[in-house]
Amino acid sequence: MSTRTPVQAWSLRPATSEDVEVIAELRAVVMRPDLERLGRYDEHRVRQRLRDGYDPGRTEIVTIDGAFSGCVVLRPHESDGWWLESFYLAPELQGRGIGSAVLAALLARTDAEGATVRLQVLQGSKARRLYERHGFTMERQDPVDVHMVRAAG
Repeated sequence: MSTRTPVQAWSLRPATSEDVEVIAELRAVVMRPDLERLGRYDEHRVRQRLRDGYDPGRTEIVTIDGAFSGCVVLRPHESDGWWLESFYLAPELQGRGIGSAVLAALLARTDAEGATVRLQVLQGSKARRLYERHGFTMERQDPVDVHMVRAAG
């Protein structure tokens, strides 16, 4: 018998331009431990990088009971397939299977197209295990980032 808490019901909605600040704040909170560990945390830069690249047309908002709970971006990759980025989930919701469920739904979309998906994750990030469980493997790495790829399932 499993003791794991059931995954809460979640949904995705299109982002709007008004979502940028709540996403920038979530990014700062979620990334802070890893960026500090790597000696790269900057209070302003962590938010501004999100603002500078924000594309509400490619961003989806994760909601639980209608409330903002996270976000994710799928954008076309330069050479083939898709690039998964800005996948953030509120810290209090992490470890409950929600991120895995959202990722599985996104990968079902890309698998239906027969598309490859790429992403990058910070060195030492716990998120890497999530991606590996969903079939991502290391493509290359540097001192800060691990670049991962997943062929269509």
